[in-house]
Amino acid sequence: MAEHFTESEQGILSRFCTNTDKPVFALINLPEVVMGALFSRYSRSAKSLRRVLLDEFINDKESGFADIVAAGKEGGESQLVAIKKAEEFYERVLVGYGDDSVAELGGAHIACEDVSNIASKALEDSRVGLSPLEKSTRYVYFNQKDEGGKYRYLRESLIMASPLAAEYGRTCDLLFDTYAKLIVPMTKYVQEKYPRDEKTSDRAYAAATRAKVCDVLRCLLPASAHTNVGIFGNGRAFEYLMLKMYASDLAEMRMLASEMQMELSKVIPSFVKRANDRYGTPTQQYMKEVKAEMAKEAGKLQLNVQMPASPKTIPANSHPLSVELVNYDKDAERKVLVAMLFSQSTMSLSEIYAKVDALPAEEKKRIIAGYIGKRENRRHRPGRAFENVSYTFSLLGNFGMYRDLHRHRQLTQERQLLTTLHGFEMPGELVDAGFEKEAIACANAAHETYCKLAAAGMKEEAQYVVPMGFLVRWYVTMTLREAYHLIELRSMPQGHIDYRSMVQKMFLEIKKVHPLFAEGMKFVDMSGGGLERLDSERKIDKKLEQLKEKYGK
Repeated sequence: MAEHFTESEQGILSRFCTNTDKPVFALINLPEVVMGALFSRYSRSAKSLRRVLLDEFINDKESGFADIVAAGKEGGESQLVAIKKAEEFYERVLVGYGDDSVAELGGAHIACEDVSNIASKALEDSRVGLSPLEKSTRYVYFNQKDEGGKYRYLRESLIMASPLAAEYGRTCDLLFDTYAKLIVPMTKYVQEKYPRDEKTSDRAYAAATRAKVCDVLRCLLPASAHTNVGIFGNGRAFEYLMLKMYASDLAEMRMLASEMQMELSKVIPSFVKRANDRYGTPTQQYMKEVKAEMAKEAGKLQLNVQMPASPKTIPANSHPLSVELVNYDKDAERKVLVAMLFSQSTMSLSEIYAKVDALPAEEKKRIIAGYIGKRENRRHRPGRAFENVSYTFSLLGNFGMYRDLHRHRQLTQERQLLTTLHGFEMPGELVDAGFEKEAIACANAAHETYCKLAAAGMKEEAQYVVPMGFLVRWYVTMTLREAYHLIELRSMPQGHIDYRSMVQKMFLEIKKVHPLFAEGMKFVDMSGGGLERLDSERKIDKKLEQLKEKYGK
């Protein structure tokens, strides 16, 4: 039965709850810190959440709740006053109740603008608790200049204070100049190669050709290029993100962490204060020491390759990417079968293993096929049994490709520093359109500047001058369940041909060692490239028409 509230109580609660008579409701008009404190108290009370809110928050004069709500009514500056009062309230009420997990009950949206493509990867690196969204290199041209007429890229403080400042600026300007200069001729080339047909609208065609041009030209953009990242996350995840950024060797990262903490402290202060306090600072030092120790060990083992005098240019359409399956479960089918049957059984794991081990091969195959089921689309993904099997891939691909695949956070991945060591991948369209010389000139200039910066002791800062067409090495460890999601999604025809080629190779590697699991990946697209976004843009046209019919113009 629904809890009974008096008419007066209902009137009060209706300001803070989306309903007062149902068992499922949302909280509204409360600072995040108050909601975190409320849920924390709720977890240690026999009362309902609405009753806790009434008895221990709203009607408790000592809580200061009335002041918080009164300050927050008008919005704007008053809302910040409410949050400050809520911070005091949180510390009073949660003595004896709060712990680290409470910080997961309050969240915030934050925008980080004009950050480099090195910093944006750090912002997006967290697997749990944060949801980032970044300005796309596929739908937005990066040829804009600031009010002073300069291209929008990071002028890194250590580099700009060095004798290499002018060369760094010239190289980045060359990359942006070439990128900007090629937009119009590359658009003409793409339109001539893929003319519009009658069933394609002008809007869909313009969007698809624009995406194709952006895909081709992004290989020239340096990692210093400014981008924007919006993030929604909980306080605990933000705190740990900033902790890692404070421990970075890069000045941009440390400055960004400081700016983020300053702004998040205005909305969820209690949840982020430990990123750089007496608890956070020793943890930062611990992270730095571990990194330095591993760098020393890698040096002893001579794990760093000598930089070539000139960059290797990878021939167009050769797809030099390397996909090496270095580790996988040899006992995969056995593990998966037991996990598939466990939830429908009353036996222990060891007992089920004994039963599974006695099954003939055909019976095992039948059970696995039944668990995969009749998948009608890629969203019909097999369940958690597939999380008991993992694959580790050593990957080598261009930085643009890495950026796209980096978005997948339900896996373990680490990259090496971005360098010019492994070569520059030449897009076939640049060659076909007659702009190979311009691209090679950019790659050579970036390589020369990179080598000078690295030799001057700025190995991490040197990343900023490296264009996205250069190859980078990283590894990924993922479960079979995540492999289904990643490979089927990223092999879709509307995806960038670079990362499509990589996940297609991942699929073939899994197929070699586990053909039965690969057989269930029914929605892997093994086709080549083209005007990738066209079909998607046509679908958008249909949706726009449906919206027009539903809501009018």
